[in-house]
Amino acid sequence: MLSKTSVSTLFDIPKFYYFDSGNDYSGSLGNFAYKVYTGETLRVLTWHGRLCSDKADIEHEKEFDRTQEGFDAMIKWLEDTYNGKTE
Repeated sequence: MLSKTSVSTLFDIPKFYYFDSGNDYSGSLGNFAYKVYTGETLRVLTWHGRLCSDKADIEHEKEFDRTQEGFDAMIKWLEDTYNGKTE
């Protein structure tokens, strides 16, 4: 069940403030897993399986501006990637 503070309709992801504070985040939905690294940008990795990101075969990787707009685009991209709508 998604928390009331989740910004995604699919994933339980905290609001932009969490990332703007310098925190990384990882999660999964079924066999789909993702990790968001926070630095100068927001860098997202996705893969399938139960392995951690260090051991998994990363299928998609993309960077977004570390702004609210970049964060919103990241959420859309992550949802689209889960739904098979990205290259």
